[in-house]
Amino acid sequence: MYYNKVEICGVNTSKLKTLTDEEKKTLLEKTKKGDMEARQELIYGNLRLVLSIIQRFTGRRENLDDLFQVGCIGLVKAVDNFNTELDVKFSTYAVPMIIGEIRRYLRDNNAIRISRSMRDLAYRSLQAREELIHEKQCEPTVEDIARRMGEKKEAVLRAMEAIIEPISLYEPVYSENGDSIYVMDQLSDSNSSDEIWLENIVLREAMKNLSERERTIINMRYYQNKTQMEIAEEIGISQAQVSRLEKGALEHMRRQI
Repeated sequence: MYYNKVEICGVNTSKLKTLTDEEKKTLLEKTKKGDMEARQELIYGNLRLVLSIIQRFTGRRENLDDLFQVGCIGLVKAVDNFNTELDVKFSTYAVPMIIGEIRRYLRDNNAIRISRSMRDLAYRSLQAREELIHEKQCEPTVEDIARRMGEKKEAVLRAMEAIIEPISLYEPVYSENGDSIYVMDQLSDSNSSDEIWLENIVLREAMKNLSERERTIINMRYYQNKTQMEIAEEIGISQAQVSRLEKGALEHMRRQI
């Protein structure tokens, strides 16, 4: 319902300006020299970037105006902290900054509660992550973050995973001309492939030609994951007999297949 909305936080999104890479570069250089008008133009010229990012989070039923404002905070941070001396596109640096700000907002408003110590470690991890992004102009690894903090990698990983906002299966990951692809559209079940389905049909047909006892043993052995000893005790024969019947049944099925 948000995709056709034009007015966000008093901004007419249909009239947002788009800057070229050259214009961004020029404005960034002026901003670093203290030109506040260039800074304002750079921020306004990248609002479409914020708009495109917040659409990823609309499946959470959050207020779009709130997400847009939070995303703008991330954009401002990206403008103020971007290193013009490195050969990196501004959008490459700005996107994770904007997403991080939005996720932080969603995390702080999350109904799921975690321990104070875990949350504190997660916040420090995110702060270290932002520092490393600013220094390296790229996404750091968990090992980098843990090393910067002097913490164990496993502890940092657990803390950061604990504050991740659950994702709805109906959250859009891509949208074009009103058609959306949702998270659930990208999930697959490797246990339900056509090959496995056909294989199960063939096995069932082959088992029809076995004796009742052979079918029972094969079913218990390979579908219920029972050992030969467990099967022997359950049907009242020796383990050696179970082994012999199983081998015979498998050989018969191989010939059928």
